[in-house]
Amino acid sequence: MTPSPHTVSSATLPSLTASAAPALQAIVWADTAREQRFHAWFKSLKSGFSLEPATLGLASADASFRRYFRVQSGRGSLVIMDAPPEKENCKPFVDIAALLNHAGLRAPKILAWDEADGFMLLTDLGTLTMMQTIDPAKPPLDLYLHAVDTLVQWQLASAPGVLPPYDEALLRRELELFPEWYIVRHRNITLDAPMRKTLDDTFALLIQNNLSWPSVYVHRDFMPRNLMVPDHNMAPTLPAVQGSLPPEGAQPALGRPGGGFGVPATDPRYLGVLDFQDAVYGPITYDIASLMRDAFLTWDEDFCLDVTIRYWEKARKAGLPVGDDFGEFYRGVEWMGLQRHLKIAGIFARLTLRDGKPKYLADTPRFIDYIRSTCSRYIQLKPLLRLVEKVEGIEVPNVFAFGRS
Repeated sequence: MTPSPHTVSSATLPSLTASAAPALQAIVWADTAREQRFHAWFKSLKSGFSLEPATLGLASADASFRRYFRVQSGRGSLVIMDAPPEKENCKPFVDIAALLNHAGLRAPKILAWDEADGFMLLTDLGTLTMMQTIDPAKPPLDLYLHAVDTLVQWQLASAPGVLPPYDEALLRRELELFPEWYIVRHRNITLDAPMRKTLDDTFALLIQNNLSWPSVYVHRDFMPRNLMVPDHNMAPTLPAVQGSLPPEGAQPALGRPGGGFGVPATDPRYLGVLDFQDAVYGPITYDIASLMRDAFLTWDEDFCLDVTIRYWEKARKAGLPVGDDFGEFYRGVEWMGLQRHLKIAGIFARLTLRDGKPKYLADTPRFIDYIRSTCSRYIQLKPLLRLVEKVEGIEVPNVFAFGRS
């Protein structure tokens, strides 16, 4: 099956905002002791930030164990993260939020952090994600170009040794999610020796190709669901606490803070950035592949190609290492996207089978379409194409049999 143009997922991947409507849900606590610690922490901040307890409510839940609350204050809307420390490490969130802000991007600022209990008070980026503003019948070129500007500015701030490396070991662990969780556990298929060899050989090709590209900061989920449309009614930015200063060594190597194209960081064209806590230092092909080959949204190939060309031109002009041959770069994007889609298919199966979140598997046909589409264009990837078709029960006509008596 070929991906149909302009299709949008019916699944909901939570972010700091659950919907376009600001209505909040009541907060339910499974752990009474944790609830008491939260209210003690909240009370300690109440006067300093003029928090209004009557406005406190659940904004969204995360695909992980994080939850987000929203509360009004004397200076506007704020967000609270609830992340149990035994299940979630908030340090990467704090450090990468500092990197994004240091780069001049719109990211949450940490106003207060109870590291021991995993409670965090954040500035609020608004109530609308880019995804929520999209008309699935019409690809919004202007919004995607704003996303491209944001991505280029993020990449310009890159420096080695700050974020974990997106190295061979990590790429291989991610790829192995596909056979372990999607093929074996979700499809209930036992891998035989030829199937395992096909996977091993293809994974080696993907890893070699992907690691051949220069490294920059990689968000890893740079897509419309994690980009916030500016809300002109939001309160002014509040000062960050000491804990959100840039990590040591975070001076930008390729650009200047807040000045990717000489546009002020407060310019409304810049989209807010969320869900960045898994950022790494890796292939420059990754985030543009994530943006244009979305986990929850599919556009036709012409639109994806158009935006990718525009990104490549802007990145090249800005001095980013995207190469001088767009055809070679686009091949790199496709192969990086293939690695991502194999990984996500495995993750979505795991979310269903291990974590009891079945809604994500509804989007697996999108990934299978992406995987088949990319594999069909490259002779080296044909063995993986045949394996996926076998797993999915897709019968492909044998063209060599046509015309025989």
